[in-house]
Amino acid sequence: MRSPLPQLTCAGRRAEAASRANRGHFAVRAQETALTGLPKPGRSMRTLRYALVATLLSACASPYYNVMEQLGFPKRDILVDRVEEARDSQEQAAEQFKDALERFIAVTGFKGGALQEKYDQLESEYEQSEARATDVHRRVAGVEDVAEALFDEWEAELDQYTSASLRRSSERRLQETRAQYGQLIRAMKRAEAKMDPVLAAFHDQVLFLKHNLNAQAIASLKGNLASIESDIAALIREMEASIREANRFIDAMNMEQVS
Repeated sequence: MRSPLPQLTCAGRRAEAASRANRGHFAVRAQETALTGLPKPGRSMRTLRYALVATLLSACASPYYNVMEQLGFPKRDILVDRVEEARDSQEQAAEQFKDALERFIAVTGFKGGALQEKYDQLESEYEQSEARATDVHRRVAGVEDVAEALFDEWEAELDQYTSASLRRSSERRLQETRAQYGQLIRAMKRAEAKMDPVLAAFHDQVLFLKHNLNAQAIASLKGNLASIESDIAALIREMEASIREANRFIDAMNMEQVS
């Protein structure tokens, strides 16, 4: 069994992050990488190093971006990575809510048998949906955090220009990027806002079934099916809109880097 990482100060974590990133030691304990999520297969070495450093510095938010800059990861790149992660999280959440609805429909069609088993299945779907929603909230918060740091730094650095024309060009690009980000985060927030009411309604049905494992409880669930279907359909539409907005933002940011 691998021994746990020692408890380090923020300075110690920065030193450890830089050392490990430079040596290429990317094997971190599963419970540590779970804080930020493992990179997808096929992602670049840059993303692997980013995932490692994000894990090691997760408890030191203040120096995090400075350390990442020193390792060659500007805030702009971190923002794109986090938007991708938030988009992927929303896609996974959308699929989970669809699965939960299918399970709910199946339970309302219950014709007899082990009702406890049906309850356990429905409760499991609720718990998985709740976990996906929590991950979406966390990912969106990460996007907001790095975007705020990026825009604050960009605006402050405008005063460093000696060329008026270059300053105007940079300021115009800042305004355009802020506008694109504004559309993105509003879409993400709309999708987020739809999740909690759906979860609350779903939890009510699961809890009611737990307390009344009988045919009458199933009939009650069936009576609420139309409302839950409508709410989940609205949630999926908002998530799909948010995912499209994320893809547009990622494409725009990547195009700016190429140009």
